[in-house]
Amino acid sequence: MAMPGRDDCLIIDPGFTPQKVIDHIEAAGRNPAAILLTHGHSDHIGGNAALKQRWPACPILIGRGDAPKLTDPWGNLSAPFGLPMTSPPADRLLQDSEILDLAGMKLEVREAPGHSAGHIVYVWHEGQPKIVFGGDVLFDGSIGRTDFPDGDFPALAASIHDRLFTLPDETIVLSGHGGQTTIGRERRGNPFVGQRSNRPPH
Repeated sequence: MAMPGRDDCLIIDPGFTPQKVIDHIEAAGRNPAAILLTHGHSDHIGGNAALKQRWPACPILIGRGDAPKLTDPWGNLSAPFGLPMTSPPADRLLQDSEILDLAGMKLEVREAPGHSAGHIVYVWHEGQPKIVFGGDVLFDGSIGRTDFPDGDFPALAASIHDRLFTLPDETIVLSGHGGQTTIGRERRGNPFVGQRSNRPPH
């Protein structure tokens, strides 16, 4: 993610193909100001080591609650799937309502537990429409899994209703998997937590 006219950028949730990220950033002539993580599962942190090797001074930021997963292959779910891996530890721990001022952008940190206990999302309020970098909380017509060790469906539903559905309908949601959606679309029609859902919001 980068602002026009700047030579820096932000990396959000690098997955298992860090070389593609490196190639893209180098081709654009940019330098990453930070690696922002929504949570500590392996498919979102898998590129951290390679990116830190390429840019050692680039800090890793993650919510306080999920930081231990970075260096714990059982916690980050890589070991249970037979491919244990770890990430370099966090350089900075984030907390709810914190405002990050990085690469010419101001992002609000919002805690959104449920998929994982320490999951956070990043909200960019300056753009029109606003943008949520949401990790594995809310998807286009779906939600994040809650069958992992620290998953919790009631907590996830509460996070979506209290931390995301309070944003304007036109807010864009960029999820960790799949295509983009909007807050209004999911509020109205998400089968798990939207108005058409048969499940209670909490």
